[in-house]
Amino acid sequence: MGELIGLVAVSAPFLMVFGIVWIGSQKKLEEKRIAATAEASSEKAAQYATQVARLEDRVQVLERIVTDRGYDVATQIEALRDTREVEQGDAGIPLNIGSKERA
Repeated sequence: MGELIGLVAVSAPFLMVFGIVWIGSQKKLEEKRIAATAEASSEKAAQYATQVARLEDRVQVLERIVTDRGYDVATQIEALRDTREVEQGDAGIPLNIGSKERA
């Protein structure tokens, strides 16, 4: 029993130093982890803020289109569809049969 007390008395200071060093290193690692997480969060927040600003600009443009031009937007869209259908019908290459026969 006396030997066990002596062993504990001799090893206790070494264990205390080891514990203090280990706790200090764990604290530094945790601080680095927190800093990295905060940096990543701030980058994502900046990206979200940029995206929100772009979307707000687009909404303002759409509001301006609707309020400035009135409600004839549907008519304009249908007119664009009509012209696209005509263009697709003429998408082929003209043969010019009359000019080939003359040549």
